[in-house]
Amino acid sequence: MLRRLNDLKMQVIETILVGLAAGIVYFVALYFLERAADRRGLLWTILAAAFLFRFTLVSLEPSLSDDLYRYRWDGLIQRAGWNPYAIAPDDSRLVGYRDGYWPRVSNQEMPNIYPPVTELVLRGTAAVSSRLLAFKTPMLVAESLLIALLAFWVRRSRRREYTLAVYAWNPLVVVEFAASGHNDALAMLFSAAALFLIIERRIVLSTLALGAAVLAKFFPILLAPLWLRRMGWPRNSRSWTALGLTLGLAAATWWPYRAAWPGVLGLFQPYRRHWVNNASLFSVLKWFSGSDDWAWGIGVGIVAGIALWAAFRNAEPLRAAYLLFGAVPLLSQNAFSWYFLWVVPLLVFFPNPAWLLLTVLQFLSYHVLIGYGINGDWKFDPFFLWLEYGPFFALLLWQAFCSGRPSRGSAA
Repeated sequence: MLRRLNDLKMQVIETILVGLAAGIVYFVALYFLERAADRRGLLWTILAAAFLFRFTLVSLEPSLSDDLYRYRWDGLIQRAGWNPYAIAPDDSRLVGYRDGYWPRVSNQEMPNIYPPVTELVLRGTAAVSSRLLAFKTPMLVAESLLIALLAFWVRRSRRREYTLAVYAWNPLVVVEFAASGHNDALAMLFSAAALFLIIERRIVLSTLALGAAVLAKFFPILLAPLWLRRMGWPRNSRSWTALGLTLGLAAATWWPYRAAWPGVLGLFQPYRRHWVNNASLFSVLKWFSGSDDWAWGIGVGIVAGIALWAAFRNAEPLRAAYLLFGAVPLLSQNAFSWYFLWVVPLLVFFPNPAWLLLTVLQFLSYHVLIGYGINGDWKFDPFFLWLEYGPFFALLLWQAFCSGRPSRGSAA
């Protein structure tokens, strides 16, 4: 149905309804898979269906998000010798590179802030093809590798095979990657690899994987304090090797963009002030503090506190990542629907019903495109926000209440 709608932005109401309906099918499928006995070939059935879901939507040009158009732009100007950190798309020197996709390029007045691994991938893609859909390819390859890693992990840890469907069949994941082609897949792959390798006690490889994740999307750096604790830094000699190699990787990926180094950090402030679109806990903090800056600072403090607490307690890496990757989109001032994808691979190991529900309810966040398409007004309707987040927080509280109650038959 989404494929037939084609331009999902122009058919946003229908897109929301189809997304929610797909969520119902998803929940029903998980319900029966959980209660059915494991059968031979189940994992391959889940993988085949996951591929089919993505293949169905991969030919759609992105309409719910303009990110892929910016990916293409950054790739093309790099191929022409320009530094994406040093020049904004609307710079008059780049007029000759504008084509039919130009109006859809996002944040035309700002240089890029995508980390260097992402930019190098875009540069490599542009060297092969300038077609828009070609820039989905590396993201889909990365997500396919992520699914393969999760499948291997499920079998290696002897979890029930149906749990792979928690990620592989999630409708929001399918839409955001197959239809929109978001670059989060790169960092999610490296983050999952880092988690797997640190659990396997592969210190050097896990640190390199975490470094690659940070260089693809910055916020996995929140896991760095826990990594230092797990590596035994500074007493463990291998931890110094791991850090040295990771710093070398960072230097190598940043080196092609070295001309823009002095101003790179200053690029974040305009983006932070330009986008304030989180209607979850950030809005609560803003209401209490009366300031975007205070709400942002408090949110950063809470997330940093969780990261340091996990390191101090030497927390189990999967659980630490689950807490951090769940806290970030709730407390960040920017929380597009694809930011919530980060927690979904971890739901394979912590299948929390509230979080599963929220991933489906994220389709409601696209209601903002209705007013934006009509009059250019990016404004969230409070009614839809209650529908989106109310059931999530209610279910979280109910789970916490039930987990704190003594089970029937326990001693008084």
